[in-house]
Amino acid sequence: MDWRWWRSAPRSGIALGTLLALASCAGSAPLPLPASALQAGVAAGPALTSLAVAENDAASALASFIESCPKLLTREDQSGLTRPEDWRASCEAAPNWPYGSAQTFFSEYFAPVRVSDGSAFATGYFEPEIAGCLEPSETCSTPVYGLPADLERAWPADVPEAERTGRPPLGRTDEAGAHVPYFTRAEIDQGALAGRGLEIAWAADPIEFFFLQIQGSGRLRTPEGQVIRIGYAGQNGREYVAIGRPMRERGYIGEGTDYPLSMQGIVAWLRDHPWQAHEIMQLNQSWVFFRVLEGDGPLGALEVPVRRESSVAADPRFVPLGAPVWLDMVRDEADGLWIAQDTGGAIKGANRFDTFWGAGDDAREIAGAMSASGNALILLPRVAAARLGVAAQ
Repeated sequence: MDWRWWRSAPRSGIALGTLLALASCAGSAPLPLPASALQAGVAAGPALTSLAVAENDAASALASFIESCPKLLTREDQSGLTRPEDWRASCEAAPNWPYGSAQTFFSEYFAPVRVSDGSAFATGYFEPEIAGCLEPSETCSTPVYGLPADLERAWPADVPEAERTGRPPLGRTDEAGAHVPYFTRAEIDQGALAGRGLEIAWAADPIEFFFLQIQGSGRLRTPEGQVIRIGYAGQNGREYVAIGRPMRERGYIGEGTDYPLSMQGIVAWLRDHPWQAHEIMQLNQSWVFFRVLEGDGPLGALEVPVRRESSVAADPRFVPLGAPVWLDMVRDEADGLWIAQDTGGAIKGANRFDTFWGAGDDAREIAGAMSASGNALILLPRVAAARLGVAAQ
C-alpha cells in the first residue's frame, strides 16, 4: 500500500459553500501559499471612521463579537497576530456598550490592518433545511450517521519515522490490524456502515443531504413538524472534491448548456439526470458525520453559533478566529462588518472568506450565487496593532 494517501486527507470539516468558485477555477496547480499572516505581510489600513460602517451592521457584528469573547480570551491565535490578553479590554467593554453606538465601539478598540495586499475573494454558505425522519421509511431512506468509533488517527506501519510530522491521518484498523484509509462516500453509500447503530436520523432526499454535508450543518424537518439541528462531528479523512468542476469539464453545466454555473444549476442537473447523479456525487469521496445540536444556531469552528450576515469563515492562519473583518466586495450583499467564527476545507489563504447567510430559500439563493472579489481589512485590538507596528497614524 502506498502510505502517501494520508497527505491529501482534509484536516477539518467541510462547512462551506464553495462549489461555484471551485467549478470556475482553472486547472493549473495553485501557487504556494504563505504559511501565516505575518509571512504574507501586515500593513496599517485606513481609519475605521473613514469607512461607511452602518450602525445596524455594527450592532449585529458587536452581538457576534460578544459571543466570541470567551474563546478569544482563552485560545491560541494561529495567525500570530494577537495574544489572548489583547482582547481583554474590548471583551470587558462590549457587553455593557451603550445601545446605538456600536460603530464607536469598533473605532475605539480596533485598528484595521491589511494582510498581504488586502485583495479578497468571498463565497457564501447557509444552513439548509431538508426533510428527514427519526425512523427509516420508504420516503426517508438516506442515513444520517453519527461519528463511528472506529474512525481514528494513526500512522500506517509503513510510514517512516522521519515522515511522521503533524497529525496522523484519519482511517481505520482493518481485519489484518493495519491502519488503512476510511470508507469512501461510495462505500458508505453501498452500506459499509449499515447495521452498526450509527444512524441519528434519515434524510428524504439524497441530493439535498449531499449539499447539507458540504455546508457542514443544517436542519432536518420531520413530517410531524419537529426540527432537528445537526452539526459537524467529523469527517472520513477522504479527499473533498467540488463536483462543479468535473461537471463543467464534462459539459454538463455552464456555458453552452441549459444549466448555469451555480449551485442551483448543479442541483437542477442532478435532478434531471438521476441515473448519473450518484456517480457524480461519489466523485466527492468525503463523507461528513453529524451530531445533534442544541441551541439557536449552527456552531462554527469557534464553537459559538454562527449568525446570518454577521459570521464569516476564514483561514485561521491569516485571521484570528473571533476577530472583526471588514469586507468591501463587488457583491454589495457581502459588504460590511463580519466576525470570523468558522473555517473550512476550501477556505485557504489570506483574505479568502465564506459569508454565512442563515437558513431559508433566500439564504440558499444568495449563498449559492455568491462569488465576489474585493478588499478586506482585519480589525485587530489596538495593542496588537501597536506591537506589530501597524497602528494607523
